[in-house]
Amino acid sequence: MVSLFYFFLFPLLALCTTTSAAALPLSTESRWIVDESGHRAKLACVNWPSHLEVMVAEGLSKKPAEQISRNLGLFEAIGGLQINNPSIIDLSLINAYKAVVGSLAKKNVMIILDNHTSKPGWCCSSFDGNGFFGDAYFNPNLWIKGLTQVATVFNDTPSVVAMSLRNELRGSRQNVDDWYRYMQKGAEAVHAANPNFIVILSGLNYDRDLSFLLKKPVGLSFSNKLVFELHWNGFSDEEAWENGNLNRVCGELVGEMARKAGFLLDQGYPLFLSEFGVDMRGTNVNDNRYLNCFMGWAAELDLDWSLWVLTGSYYLRQGVVGFDETYGVYNWDGSGVRNQTILHKISALQYPFKGPGYSEVGLYQVIFHPMTGLCVKRLSLVERLVLGPCSEAAAWTYDRRKTLTIIGSYFCLQADKLGQPAELWIVCSGAGSKWEAISDSKMHLSSKLKDGSDVCLDIDSDNNVVTNHCKCLDRNSKCDPGSQWFKIIDSTRRE
Repeated sequence: MVSLFYFFLFPLLALCTTTSAAALPLSTESRWIVDESGHRAKLACVNWPSHLEVMVAEGLSKKPAEQISRNLGLFEAIGGLQINNPSIIDLSLINAYKAVVGSLAKKNVMIILDNHTSKPGWCCSSFDGNGFFGDAYFNPNLWIKGLTQVATVFNDTPSVVAMSLRNELRGSRQNVDDWYRYMQKGAEAVHAANPNFIVILSGLNYDRDLSFLLKKPVGLSFSNKLVFELHWNGFSDEEAWENGNLNRVCGELVGEMARKAGFLLDQGYPLFLSEFGVDMRGTNVNDNRYLNCFMGWAAELDLDWSLWVLTGSYYLRQGVVGFDETYGVYNWDGSGVRNQTILHKISALQYPFKGPGYSEVGLYQVIFHPMTGLCVKRLSLVERLVLGPCSEAAAWTYDRRKTLTIIGSYFCLQADKLGQPAELWIVCSGAGSKWEAISDSKMHLSSKLKDGSDVCLDIDSDNNVVTNHCKCLDRNSKCDPGSQWFKIIDSTRRE
């Protein structure tokens, strides 16, 4: 029983990469996660679960672990495991887990261990006995013992860089006093067993609320190793994205994120968005609309993140053998990815806009387009603007006059005619040269034409940056403003 608990205490892995090779171990510097040389290591991760009844990393019946890391239905699962990963068939659960971690480490993938559940099964419910300290399957003393054991096991595996102490605290027992009591004890236990680990603390209410930290910080004996985590999915807000006005919904929920967790960045702590995801089929209107708002928010704050989820199916989920995971990066049989377009869009968030080691130049701004994950760039030899990779983004200054000027030139962004390309002009005063973020979402960039009419930045079918009538500014819930959403983002990165 100790062996079993010791294994499934950490039944979720977050597999992480950074934009450059990070010198391990990791630590923190103010609100940033940094490597041993002090350079920012922006984590771009994907979650790989093994928290269901089979308690083995999902998908090993479809592909070899080596192949997965490079890029109960037991009869069906065992057959696939014998073909693709025969070496783990006769291993104990903990050794099978270590074998998967070892395979990832060989590929130089950084790994975050996540304490997802105590009793294996699909997560989560407020009544599943796994929600909070003292619940039927959540003994705090045994939990701390497990934290210590697992941290010790991976002491000699540098690629295991962090440990998340508990997933989505929830239920009727949750309270702030016990959160401080046990999370602080857990953090101290992990650090004592493995001082190289980043220690990640989750909040209350399914990891949506850390607001209590505004008044009382965590008290720990160590420093430069503490990160807080947050979850935000489209379904977290039920069908608000599909049934509400998107500018209003986006503005309200981003404000809620700021109040419940975003303030930690200002207090000098990293905030790791350890779970977000969308239906990878691309047909879920609620998720698609949520993602556009999320992309603007996550890019503006330059957050570290982990996508839910890697695998395209489960051995057994909620009584269904081979359950299809529509949020999965891989398709059902692991033969390819479900949606390359969505992955390409999300990949824009891998780009570190700022942070230690990304300050070779002074502060400037880029104009980010959340719907596409692209940035506004200037075409060579012409004064036209298009969307392109953020690595090729034009560098702007956004001054008190609300004028956007290309750094190193006299050219400013100008609105000229309705439905025509936004242009670069030398005359940077008067109508058309002032740009303000309007609407509840603060993502419409609006200016005025010479006749006094309002226009907003938009894109056409070829990703040219144009000006059109501002849309979706009323309370219409059927209107989608995604093409007109832009974010002016601070950056210090030299590309």
